[in-house]
Amino acid sequence: MMESLFAGMFSPEWFAALSGILLLDILLSGDNAILIALACKNLPEHHKKKAIFIGGFGAVFIRIVCTLFATSVLAAPYIEFIGGAALLYIAVKLLTDHKENNEEGEAPASFGAAVRTILIADFIMSIDNILSLAGVANTVPEGKWSLIICGLLISIPIVLFGAQIFLKLMQKVPALIYGGAAILGWTAAELMVADKGLGMYFEPYALAMKVGFVAIVLSIGYYLNRRYAKEEKLGVTNNE
Repeated sequence: MMESLFAGMFSPEWFAALSGILLLDILLSGDNAILIALACKNLPEHHKKKAIFIGGFGAVFIRIVCTLFATSVLAAPYIEFIGGAALLYIAVKLLTDHKENNEEGEAPASFGAAVRTILIADFIMSIDNILSLAGVANTVPEGKWSLIICGLLISIPIVLFGAQIFLKLMQKVPALIYGGAAILGWTAAELMVADKGLGMYFEPYALAMKVGFVAIVLSIGYYLNRRYAKEEKLGVTNNE
């Protein structure tokens, strides 16, 4: 078992495939990091780091399970299309979540709800990661599993530290929340276009679809946030 696991390691082909996996991890894990930061933005400070770590390791655990047992299922038609539609909804929901700290200092934003959102969305967004990782690893059949393990391990610090960095940036520049939601909207379109069942119908319009999804997320988010701000202002005026 161990011999088959480490077979093919450190060959030129293995290192070439590992370089591709590292690039994929940087590109694809960034979305997960942004998602985690958005889901944690309204939690109290003492819960933020805990949610980031649980969500980050949960995302990697989901990838491990899916890579080992469900790669063929994830490649089935309509899975990525459904996942893209769900991610589009999550992007709008995270952008328009206004649960903030109350006067007693306890945030109505639930720690459990944040972790749940992270894990569900991570599963959806990990579909591309898993299939891409498996695809690159298959180019070196003898070292396939060692490459997959390395790829999963590399993704852990990228997701965890990336989420913390983006969360700090959002606290200093709140407008970045819109940027994060836009990236999730773009990713949702990418999932739908890559779907094995319906993707062929959307592929000729891939760019327009991605731009359109970003516009949908930002416009709905802006409208709902502006309406919320007006209602809050009206509520304060009435109380006075």
